[in-house]
Amino acid sequence: MRTTSRGLIAALALTPLLAGCFAPGDSDAGAGSGGRLRVALAVPPVQALSPYSNDATVLSKLSVAEGLTALDKNGTARPALAKSWKQDGATTWTFELRKAEFQDGTELTAQSVVDALDHAGAAKPKPRVLSDVSLTAKAEDADTVTLTTKSPDPVLPLRLASPALAILSAKAYAKDGAVSPVGTGTGPFEITRLNGKTKATLDRFDGYWGGKAKAPGIDVSWVADGTARANALRGGEADIAEWIPTAQAKLLDKKTRHVVPSVRTDSLILNTGSGLFTDAGLRAAAREAVDGSALVDSVFGGYADPAQGLFGPAVPWAADKRVEVTGRTKAATAAEVKTGTKGRTLRLATYTNRAELPEAATVLQQQLEKAGFTVKQDVREYTQMEGDLLAGKYDALVFSRVTLLDTGDAVDYLASDFTSEGVYNIAGLKNTAVDKAIRAAAAERDTRSRQEKIMRAEAEILRTDAVVPLVHEQAVQGIAADVEGVILDPRERSLIDLDTRLK
Repeated sequence: MRTTSRGLIAALALTPLLAGCFAPGDSDAGAGSGGRLRVALAVPPVQALSPYSNDATVLSKLSVAEGLTALDKNGTARPALAKSWKQDGATTWTFELRKAEFQDGTELTAQSVVDALDHAGAAKPKPRVLSDVSLTAKAEDADTVTLTTKSPDPVLPLRLASPALAILSAKAYAKDGAVSPVGTGTGPFEITRLNGKTKATLDRFDGYWGGKAKAPGIDVSWVADGTARANALRGGEADIAEWIPTAQAKLLDKKTRHVVPSVRTDSLILNTGSGLFTDAGLRAAAREAVDGSALVDSVFGGYADPAQGLFGPAVPWAADKRVEVTGRTKAATAAEVKTGTKGRTLRLATYTNRAELPEAATVLQQQLEKAGFTVKQDVREYTQMEGDLLAGKYDALVFSRVTLLDTGDAVDYLASDFTSEGVYNIAGLKNTAVDKAIRAAAAERDTRSRQEKIMRAEAEILRTDAVVPLVHEQAVQGIAADVEGVILDPRERSLIDLDTRLK
Protein backbone atom coordinates (compact mmCIF):
# COMPACT_ATOMS: atom_id res chain seq x y z
CA MET A 1 0.00 0.00 0.00
CA ARG A 2 2.52 2.53 -1.13
CA THR A 3 0.65 4.95 -3.39
CA THR A 4 -1.18 8.00 -2.11
CA SER A 5 -4.52 6.90 -3.52
CA ARG A 6 -4.40 3.44 -1.99
CA GLY A 7 -3.18 4.88 1.33
CA LEU A 8 -6.07 7.35 1.35
CA ILE A 9 -8.59 4.60 0.63
CA ALA A 10 -7.18 2.57 3.52
CA ALA A 11 -7.37 5.56 5.82
CA LEU A 12 -11.00 6.25 4.91
CA ALA A 13 -11.89 2.58 5.25
CA LEU A 14 -10.60 2.60 8.81
CA THR A 15 -12.52 5.71 9.86
CA PRO A 16 -15.32 3.77 11.64
CA LEU A 17 -12.72 1.91 13.72
CA LEU A 18 -11.60 5.16 15.32
CA ALA A 19 -15.02 6.47 16.23
CA GLY A 20 -15.17 6.77 20.00
CA CYS A 21 -11.46 6.24 20.63
CA PHE A 22 -11.44 9.51 22.53
CA ALA A 23 -15.12 9.64 23.35
CA PRO A 24 -16.44 12.09 25.98
CA GLY A 25 -16.60 10.41 29.34
CA ASP A 26 -13.06 9.05 29.35
CA SER A 27 -12.29 11.74 31.90
CA ASP A 28 -14.22 14.09 34.11
CA ALA A 29 -13.70 16.96 31.69
CA GLY A 30 -14.48 14.94 28.57
CA ALA A 31 -11.78 13.94 26.12
CA GLY A 32 -10.14 16.87 24.42
CA SER A 33 -12.12 19.47 26.36
CA GLY A 34 -10.79 21.98 28.86
CA GLY A 35 -7.37 21.88 27.24
CA ARG A 36 -6.82 18.17 27.86
CA LEU A 37 -4.42 16.46 25.47
CA ARG A 38 -5.61 13.45 23.48
CA VAL A 39 -2.76 11.06 22.66
CA ALA A 40 -2.72 7.95 20.46
CA LEU A 41 0.09 5.59 21.45
CA ALA A 42 1.17 2.59 19.42
CA VAL A 43 2.10 -0.29 21.74
CA PRO A 44 -0.57 -1.41 24.23
CA PRO A 45 0.59 -2.13 27.77
CA VAL A 46 2.05 -5.58 28.35
CA GLN A 47 2.03 -5.55 32.15
CA ALA A 48 -0.37 -2.79 33.26
CA LEU A 49 2.36 -0.13 32.82
CA SER A 50 4.81 -1.86 35.12
CA PRO A 51 8.17 -0.08 34.96
CA TYR A 52 9.86 -3.49 34.74
CA SER A 53 8.39 -4.22 31.31
CA ASN A 54 8.51 -2.49 27.93
CA ASP A 55 5.66 -0.37 29.28
CA ALA A 56 8.19 1.70 31.21
CA THR A 57 8.69 4.22 28.42
CA VAL A 58 5.03 5.24 28.68
CA LEU A 59 5.75 6.51 32.19
CA SER A 60 8.46 8.82 30.89
CA LYS A 61 6.69 9.79 27.65
CA LEU A 62 3.69 11.01 29.64
CA SER A 63 5.69 12.47 32.56
CA VAL A 64 4.12 10.16 35.13
CA ALA A 65 7.17 8.94 37.02
CA GLU A 66 10.79 9.98 37.46
CA GLY A 67 14.12 8.51 38.42
CA LEU A 68 16.93 10.05 40.38
CA THR A 69 18.26 11.52 37.15
CA ALA A 70 17.01 12.37 33.66
CA LEU A 71 18.70 12.78 30.30
CA ASP A 72 19.06 16.11 28.54
CA LYS A 73 18.89 16.45 24.76
CA ASN A 74 22.59 15.64 24.49
CA GLY A 75 22.20 12.41 26.45
CA THR A 76 23.89 13.83 29.56
CA ALA A 77 22.54 13.07 33.03
CA ARG A 78 20.76 15.98 34.69
CA PRO A 79 19.05 16.26 38.11
CA ALA A 80 15.57 14.86 38.60
CA LEU A 81 14.57 13.48 42.01
CA ALA A 82 18.22 13.78 42.97
CA LYS A 83 19.27 17.42 43.04
CA SER A 84 22.97 16.53 43.03
CA TRP A 85 25.39 13.61 43.22
CA LYS A 86 29.07 12.82 43.53
CA GLN A 87 31.27 9.80 43.03
CA ASP A 88 33.01 8.79 46.27
CA GLY A 89 35.11 5.97 44.82
CA ALA A 90 35.28 3.55 41.94
CA THR A 91 32.07 1.81 43.01
CA THR A 92 30.30 4.27 45.34
CA TRP A 93 28.10 7.28 44.60
CA THR A 94 26.16 9.62 46.87
CA PHE A 95 22.87 11.26 45.80
CA GLU A 96 21.18 14.15 47.55
CA LEU A 97 17.40 14.21 47.13
CA ARG A 98 15.21 17.21 46.49
CA LYS A 99 12.00 17.88 48.41
CA ALA A 100 9.22 16.13 46.53
CA GLU A 101 6.06 14.17 47.15
CA PHE A 102 4.38 11.21 45.55
CA GLN A 103 1.00 11.52 43.89
CA ASP A 104 -0.59 9.63 46.82
CA GLY A 105 0.50 12.40 49.18
CA THR A 106 3.42 10.63 50.83
CA GLU A 107 6.86 12.21 50.99
CA LEU A 108 9.88 11.22 48.93
CA THR A 109 12.60 9.98 51.29
CA ALA A 110 15.89 8.18 50.98
CA GLN A 111 14.18 5.03 52.17
CA SER A 112 11.62 5.42 49.35
CA VAL A 113 14.50 5.37 46.88
CA VAL A 114 16.16 2.37 48.54
CA ASP A 115 12.92 0.39 48.51
CA ALA A 116 12.18 1.24 44.86
CA LEU A 117 15.66 0.26 43.66
CA ASP A 118 15.58 -2.92 45.77
CA HIS A 119 12.29 -3.92 44.13
CA ALA A 120 13.79 -3.29 40.68
CA GLY A 121 16.83 -5.42 41.49
CA ALA A 122 14.64 -8.27 42.75
CA ALA A 123 12.22 -8.19 39.79
CA LYS A 124 11.94 -11.31 37.63
CA PRO A 125 12.90 -10.93 34.92
CA LYS A 126 15.32 -8.19 35.91
CA PRO A 127 14.87 -4.89 34.04
CA ARG A 128 17.18 -4.65 31.02
CA VAL A 129 18.92 -1.61 32.49
CA LEU A 130 20.24 -3.78 35.34
CA SER A 131 21.34 -6.67 33.15
CA ASP A 132 25.03 -5.83 33.48
CA VAL A 133 25.22 -4.30 36.95
CA SER A 134 24.56 -5.26 40.57
CA LEU A 135 23.31 -2.27 42.58
CA THR A 136 23.03 -1.82 46.35
CA ALA A 137 21.23 1.19 47.85
CA LYS A 138 21.52 2.53 51.40
CA ALA A 139 19.76 5.44 53.11
CA GLU A 140 22.33 7.57 54.94
CA ASP A 141 19.71 10.00 56.25
CA ALA A 142 16.27 11.21 55.14
CA ASP A 143 17.64 12.98 52.06
CA THR A 144 20.85 11.09 51.21
CA VAL A 145 21.25 7.79 49.39
CA THR A 146 24.48 5.89 48.78
CA LEU A 147 24.59 3.56 45.77
CA THR A 148 27.26 0.89 45.46
CA THR A 149 28.01 -1.37 42.50
CA LYS A 150 30.03 -4.59 42.59
CA SER A 151 32.29 -3.33 39.83
CA PRO A 152 32.92 0.21 38.55
CA ASP A 153 29.96 1.62 36.62
CA PRO A 154 31.08 4.88 34.99
CA VAL A 155 27.61 5.61 33.60
CA LEU A 156 25.56 5.05 36.74
CA PRO A 157 23.94 8.52 36.58
CA LEU A 158 22.82 7.72 33.02
CA ARG A 159 21.54 4.31 34.12
CA LEU A 160 19.41 5.86 36.86
CA ALA A 161 17.56 7.93 34.24
CA SER A 162 15.99 4.76 32.85
CA PRO A 163 12.17 4.66 33.10
CA ALA A 164 12.61 1.14 34.53
CA LEU A 165 14.24 2.68 37.61
CA ALA A 166 11.46 5.17 38.30
CA ILE A 167 10.93 5.85 41.99
CA LEU A 168 7.37 5.05 43.04
CA SER A 169 5.67 5.28 46.43
CA ALA A 170 5.40 2.30 48.78
CA LYS A 171 1.79 1.73 47.65
CA ALA A 172 3.03 0.78 44.16
CA TYR A 173 4.69 -2.46 45.21
CA ALA A 174 2.54 -5.53 45.86
CA LYS A 175 3.71 -8.58 47.80
CA ASP A 176 3.43 -10.75 44.68
CA GLY A 177 5.97 -8.57 42.86
CA ALA A 178 3.45 -6.62 40.79
CA VAL A 179 4.12 -2.89 40.44
CA SER A 180 1.49 -0.25 39.70
CA PRO A 181 2.28 3.35 38.72
CA VAL A 182 -1.39 4.35 39.11
CA GLY A 183 -1.30 7.30 41.51
CA THR A 184 2.18 6.41 42.80
CA GLY A 185 4.60 8.47 40.70
CA THR A 186 6.16 11.88 41.28
CA GLY A 187 5.66 13.42 37.82
CA PRO A 188 3.44 16.33 36.77
CA PHE A 189 0.76 13.94 35.46
CA GLU A 190 -0.95 11.26 37.56
CA ILE A 191 -2.59 8.14 36.16
CA THR A 192 -6.09 8.14 37.65
CA ARG A 193 -7.58 5.37 35.54
CA LEU A 194 -6.14 2.52 33.47
CA ASN A 195 -8.61 0.59 31.36
CA GLY A 196 -6.80 -2.61 30.43
CA LYS A 197 -4.79 -2.27 27.23
CA THR A 198 -6.94 0.35 25.54
CA LYS A 199 -7.19 3.61 27.49
CA ALA A 200 -5.76 5.61 30.37
CA THR A 201 -6.77 8.86 32.03
CA LEU A 202 -4.13 11.17 33.47
CA ASP A 203 -4.78 14.31 35.48
CA ARG A 204 -2.43 17.12 36.35
CA PHE A 205 -0.65 16.56 39.68
CA ASP A 206 -0.60 19.98 41.28
CA GLY A 207 1.84 18.87 43.99
CA TYR A 208 4.64 18.37 41.47
CA TRP A 209 7.96 19.74 42.72
CA GLY A 210 8.81 21.24 39.34
CA GLY A 211 5.70 23.41 38.98
CA LYS A 212 2.27 23.16 37.44
CA ALA A 213 1.79 21.55 34.03
CA LYS A 214 0.12 23.75 31.41
CA ALA A 215 -2.28 20.99 30.32
CA PRO A 216 -4.93 19.88 32.85
CA GLY A 217 -4.66 16.26 31.81
CA ILE A 218 -4.05 13.63 29.15
CA ASP A 219 -6.47 11.13 27.64
CA VAL A 220 -4.56 8.19 26.19
CA SER A 221 -5.77 5.62 23.73
CA TRP A 222 -3.60 2.73 22.54
CA VAL A 223 -4.14 2.21 18.84
CA ALA A 224 -1.94 -0.59 17.51
CA ASP A 225 -2.89 0.04 13.87
CA GLY A 226 -0.65 2.78 12.46
CA THR A 227 -3.09 3.88 9.78
CA ALA A 228 -5.76 4.23 12.45
CA ARG A 229 -3.44 6.45 14.52
CA ALA A 230 -2.80 8.68 11.52
CA ASN A 231 -6.49 8.80 10.77
CA ALA A 232 -7.25 9.81 14.37
CA LEU A 233 -4.97 12.81 13.94
CA ARG A 234 -6.41 13.75 10.54
CA GLY A 235 -9.96 13.37 11.82
CA GLY A 236 -9.38 15.58 14.84
CA GLU A 237 -9.80 12.75 17.36
CA ALA A 238 -6.17 12.91 18.55
CA ASP A 239 -3.92 15.85 19.27
CA ILE A 240 -0.75 13.73 19.22
CA ALA A 241 -0.27 10.45 17.36
CA GLU A 242 3.08 8.73 17.68
CA TRP A 243 4.88 6.60 15.11
CA ILE A 244 2.97 7.56 12.00
CA PRO A 245 3.57 4.86 9.36
CA THR A 246 5.67 6.09 6.49
CA ALA A 247 2.91 5.16 4.04
CA GLN A 248 0.65 7.61 5.87
CA ALA A 249 3.18 10.36 6.56
CA LYS A 250 2.77 12.19 3.26
CA LEU A 251 -1.01 12.17 3.67
CA LEU A 252 -0.65 14.40 6.73
CA ASP A 253 -0.66 18.16 6.47
CA LYS A 254 2.93 19.44 6.57
CA LYS A 255 2.09 21.42 9.70
CA THR A 256 1.24 18.21 11.55
CA ARG A 257 4.08 16.00 10.24
CA HIS A 258 7.31 16.08 12.25
CA VAL A 259 10.30 13.96 11.21
CA VAL A 260 12.81 13.08 13.92
CA PRO A 261 16.21 11.41 13.41
CA SER A 262 15.91 8.24 15.45
CA VAL A 263 18.33 5.97 17.28
CA ARG A 264 16.01 3.15 16.20
CA THR A 265 17.57 0.43 14.05
CA ASP A 266 15.52 -2.26 12.32
CA SER A 267 17.30 -5.60 12.04
CA LEU A 268 16.83 -9.26 11.25
CA ILE A 269 17.54 -11.14 14.49
CA LEU A 270 18.59 -14.77 13.99
CA ASN A 271 18.03 -17.32 16.76
CA THR A 272 21.46 -18.80 17.45
CA GLY A 273 20.24 -20.85 20.41
CA SER A 274 17.95 -23.34 18.68
CA GLY A 275 16.58 -24.23 15.26
CA LEU A 276 18.02 -23.56 11.81
CA PHE A 277 20.38 -20.77 12.75
CA THR A 278 22.49 -22.67 15.23
CA ASP A 279 24.36 -23.38 11.97
CA ALA A 280 26.76 -20.46 11.38
CA GLY A 281 26.87 -21.15 7.64
CA LEU A 282 23.11 -20.79 7.37
CA ARG A 283 23.23 -17.56 9.38
CA ALA A 284 25.86 -16.24 6.97
CA ALA A 285 23.68 -17.25 4.03
CA ALA A 286 20.76 -15.34 5.52
CA ARG A 287 22.96 -12.31 6.09
CA GLU A 288 24.15 -12.32 2.47
CA ALA A 289 20.60 -12.87 1.19
CA VAL A 290 18.93 -9.88 2.80
CA ASP A 291 19.36 -6.34 1.49
CA GLY A 292 18.12 -3.63 3.83
CA SER A 293 18.72 -0.87 1.28
CA ALA A 294 15.86 -2.33 -0.76
CA LEU A 295 13.51 -1.37 2.08
CA VAL A 296 14.39 2.32 2.29
CA ASP A 297 12.12 3.52 -0.51
CA SER A 298 9.82 0.55 -1.09
CA VAL A 299 8.77 0.09 2.54
CA PHE A 300 9.84 3.24 4.42
CA GLY A 301 9.03 5.79 1.74
CA GLY A 302 12.45 7.37 2.14
CA TYR A 303 12.07 7.85 5.93
CA ALA A 304 15.07 5.63 6.68
CA ASP A 305 18.76 5.20 5.93
CA PRO A 306 20.47 1.94 4.87
CA ALA A 307 21.98 0.36 7.97
CA GLN A 308 25.70 0.77 8.49
CA GLY A 309 25.71 -1.31 11.66
CA LEU A 310 23.81 -1.38 14.92
CA PHE A 311 24.12 2.40 15.32
CA GLY A 312 23.04 4.91 12.69
CA PRO A 313 23.23 8.64 11.89
CA ALA A 314 21.40 9.66 15.08
CA VAL A 315 24.42 8.32 17.00
CA PRO A 316 26.92 10.77 15.48
CA TRP A 317 30.10 9.37 17.03
CA ALA A 318 29.55 5.85 15.69
CA ALA A 319 30.50 6.34 12.05
CA ASP A 320 34.06 7.56 12.67
CA LYS A 321 34.77 4.78 15.14
CA ARG A 322 33.23 1.86 13.26
CA VAL A 323 35.44 -1.26 13.13
CA GLU A 324 35.67 -3.46 10.05
CA VAL A 325 33.97 -6.81 10.54
CA THR A 326 36.37 -9.61 9.65
CA GLY A 327 36.55 -13.35 10.19
CA ARG A 328 32.95 -14.11 9.33
CA THR A 329 31.84 -17.67 8.59
CA LYS A 330 31.56 -18.52 4.90
CA ALA A 331 27.97 -18.46 3.72
CA ALA A 332 26.27 -21.70 2.67
CA THR A 333 25.35 -21.81 -1.02
CA ALA A 334 21.73 -22.04 -2.13
CA ALA A 335 22.20 -25.77 -2.72
CA GLU A 336 23.74 -26.20 0.73
CA VAL A 337 20.90 -24.18 2.27
CA LYS A 338 18.32 -26.47 0.67
CA THR A 339 20.22 -29.54 1.83
CA GLY A 340 20.84 -28.20 5.34
CA THR A 341 17.21 -27.14 5.82
CA LYS A 342 15.54 -30.08 4.10
CA GLY A 343 12.12 -30.62 5.62
CA ARG A 344 12.51 -27.61 7.91
CA THR A 345 10.79 -24.25 7.58
CA LEU A 346 12.32 -20.94 8.61
CA ARG A 347 9.90 -19.41 11.13
CA LEU A 348 10.04 -15.66 10.45
CA ALA A 349 8.29 -13.44 13.00
CA THR A 350 7.44 -9.78 13.24
CA TYR A 351 4.75 -7.64 14.82
CA THR A 352 2.05 -5.24 13.71
CA ASN A 353 2.69 -2.34 16.10
CA ARG A 354 5.07 -0.76 13.59
CA ALA A 355 3.29 -0.80 10.27
CA GLU A 356 6.44 -1.11 8.17
CA LEU A 357 7.66 -4.34 9.76
CA PRO A 358 5.14 -6.75 8.18
CA GLU A 359 5.91 -5.20 4.78
CA ALA A 360 9.63 -5.53 5.45
CA ALA A 361 9.14 -9.16 6.48
CA THR A 362 7.47 -9.91 3.14
CA VAL A 363 10.40 -8.42 1.23
CA LEU A 364 12.88 -10.35 3.37
CA GLN A 365 10.92 -13.56 2.87
CA GLN A 366 11.34 -13.20 -0.87
CA GLN A 367 15.06 -12.52 -0.48
CA LEU A 368 15.54 -15.51 1.82
CA GLU A 369 13.58 -17.83 -0.46
CA LYS A 370 15.87 -16.87 -3.35
CA ALA A 371 18.74 -18.06 -1.17
CA GLY A 372 17.13 -21.50 -0.75
CA PHE A 373 15.17 -21.12 2.49
CA THR A 374 11.54 -22.15 2.91
CA VAL A 375 9.92 -19.37 4.93
CA LYS A 376 6.70 -19.10 6.92
CA GLN A 377 5.72 -15.82 8.55
CA ASP A 378 4.06 -15.28 11.94
CA VAL A 379 2.83 -11.70 12.29
CA ARG A 380 1.03 -10.61 15.44
CA GLU A 381 0.69 -7.74 17.89
CA TYR A 382 3.87 -7.48 19.98
CA THR A 383 2.34 -8.19 23.38
CA GLN A 384 1.04 -11.51 22.05
CA MET A 385 4.47 -12.75 21.02
CA GLU A 386 7.06 -11.30 23.42
CA GLY A 387 7.10 -14.42 25.60
CA ASP A 388 7.62 -16.68 22.58
CA LEU A 389 10.40 -14.44 21.27
CA LEU A 390 12.32 -14.58 24.54
CA ALA A 391 11.72 -18.34 24.72
CA GLY A 392 13.39 -18.83 21.31
CA LYS A 393 10.32 -20.18 19.51
CA TYR A 394 11.19 -18.47 16.22
CA ASP A 395 14.14 -18.78 13.86
CA ALA A 396 14.22 -15.12 12.89
CA LEU A 397 12.60 -11.85 13.86
CA VAL A 398 12.25 -8.59 11.95
CA PHE A 399 12.81 -6.29 14.88
CA SER A 400 12.81 -2.55 15.56
CA ARG A 401 15.02 -1.51 18.50
CA VAL A 402 15.80 1.85 20.07
CA THR A 403 19.49 1.32 20.70
CA LEU A 404 19.91 4.07 23.32
CA LEU A 405 16.59 3.60 25.10
CA ASP A 406 17.43 2.23 28.50
CA THR A 407 20.28 4.47 29.66
CA GLY A 408 21.31 6.66 26.76
CA ASP A 409 24.52 4.61 26.85
CA ALA A 410 24.98 1.99 24.14
CA VAL A 411 26.65 -0.54 26.46
CA ASP A 412 23.39 -1.23 28.23
CA TYR A 413 21.67 -2.12 24.96
CA LEU A 414 24.53 -4.41 23.93
CA ALA A 415 24.58 -6.13 27.32
CA SER A 416 20.85 -6.78 27.48
CA ASP A 417 20.50 -7.96 23.87
CA PHE A 418 23.72 -9.82 23.11
CA THR A 419 25.56 -11.06 26.21
CA SER A 420 25.18 -14.65 27.35
CA GLU A 421 23.17 -13.53 30.39
CA GLY A 422 21.34 -10.67 28.66
CA VAL A 423 17.72 -10.38 29.75
CA TYR A 424 16.56 -9.36 26.24
CA ASN A 425 18.76 -11.73 24.29
CA ILE A 426 16.22 -12.75 21.64
CA ALA A 427 19.08 -14.02 19.46
CA GLY A 428 20.04 -16.52 22.19
CA LEU A 429 23.65 -15.50 21.59
CA LYS A 430 26.31 -17.03 23.83
CA ASN A 431 29.70 -15.97 22.55
CA THR A 432 32.80 -15.53 24.69
CA ALA A 433 34.38 -12.89 22.45
CA VAL A 434 31.19 -10.84 22.44
CA ASP A 435 30.83 -11.05 26.23
CA LYS A 436 34.47 -10.00 26.68
CA ALA A 437 34.15 -7.03 24.32
CA ILE A 438 31.00 -5.75 26.01
CA ARG A 439 32.54 -6.12 29.48
CA ALA A 440 35.55 -4.11 28.29
CA ALA A 441 33.30 -1.31 27.07
CA ALA A 442 31.28 -1.35 30.30
CA ALA A 443 34.41 -0.89 32.41
CA GLU A 444 35.77 2.05 30.41
CA ARG A 445 35.34 5.47 32.06
CA ASP A 446 36.82 7.74 29.40
CA THR A 447 34.03 8.74 27.00
CA ARG A 448 36.01 8.52 23.76
CA SER A 449 37.64 5.21 24.71
CA ARG A 450 34.26 3.85 25.78
CA GLN A 451 32.80 4.70 22.39
CA GLU A 452 35.72 2.99 20.64
CA LYS A 453 35.20 -0.16 22.70
CA ILE A 454 31.49 -0.07 21.98
CA MET A 455 32.27 -0.16 18.27
CA ARG A 456 34.70 -3.05 18.76
CA ALA A 457 31.88 -4.88 20.52
CA GLU A 458 29.56 -4.06 17.61
CA ALA A 459 32.04 -5.72 15.24
CA GLU A 460 32.23 -8.83 17.45
CA ILE A 461 28.44 -9.08 17.48
CA LEU A 462 28.10 -8.62 13.73
CA ARG A 463 30.80 -11.24 13.17
CA THR A 464 28.45 -13.87 14.67
CA ASP A 465 25.65 -13.05 12.20
CA ALA A 466 23.19 -13.19 15.11
CA VAL A 467 21.84 -9.85 13.91
CA VAL A 468 21.68 -8.35 10.43
CA PRO A 469 21.05 -4.57 10.55
CA LEU A 470 18.61 -3.44 7.86
CA VAL A 471 17.76 0.26 8.17
CA HIS A 472 18.08 3.18 10.56
CA GLU A 473 14.63 4.70 10.92
CA GLN A 474 13.48 8.28 10.89
CA ALA A 475 10.52 8.66 13.23
CA VAL A 476 7.41 10.51 12.05
CA GLN A 477 5.34 12.01 14.84
CA GLY A 478 1.89 13.46 14.20
CA ILE A 479 1.10 16.64 16.14
CA ALA A 480 -2.01 18.78 15.61
CA ALA A 481 -1.34 22.37 14.59
CA ASP A 482 -2.92 23.73 17.79
CA VAL A 483 -0.53 21.83 20.08
CA GLU A 484 2.79 23.20 21.25
CA GLY A 485 5.61 21.97 23.46
CA VAL A 486 5.70 18.33 22.31
CA ILE A 487 9.16 16.82 22.77
CA LEU A 488 10.69 15.35 19.60
CA ASP A 489 13.08 12.86 21.15
CA PRO A 490 15.41 10.70 19.02
CA ARG A 491 15.54 8.23 21.94
CA GLU A 492 11.70 8.03 22.07
CA ARG A 493 11.67 8.37 25.87
CA SER A 494 9.98 11.77 26.10
CA LEU A 495 6.85 13.20 24.51
CA ILE A 496 4.82 15.35 26.90
CA ASP A 497 6.10 17.52 29.74
CA LEU A 498 5.18 20.60 31.79
CA ASP A 499 5.07 22.87 28.75
CA THR A 500 3.01 20.70 26.38
CA ARG A 501 -0.42 22.21 25.83
CA LEU A 502 -3.16 23.21 23.45
CA LYS A 503 -2.64 26.75 22.17
